Amino acid sequence: MLTVFFATLVLFLLVIGGMSLGYLFKRKSLQGSCGGITALGIEKVCHCPEPCETRKKREAKAALRNKQRIF
Repeated sequence: MLTVFFATLVLFLLVIGGMSLGYLFKRKSLQGSCGGITALGIEKVCHCPEPCETRKKREAKAALRNKQRIF
């Protein structure tokens, strides 16, 4: 019984380690298979009329990256 526990623990640690390596190399956040809240047409979680400065910078960087990929 103890070997099953350790085998399961090792398996979970490998999966979590693999997901974290994928995040570190691709800088892409984890998302569900359905696309998360963006699939529902919701752009942001909060009800703020204006996004915060951090989000504005992140969106500007993403737009620049996407523009560079096109050319």
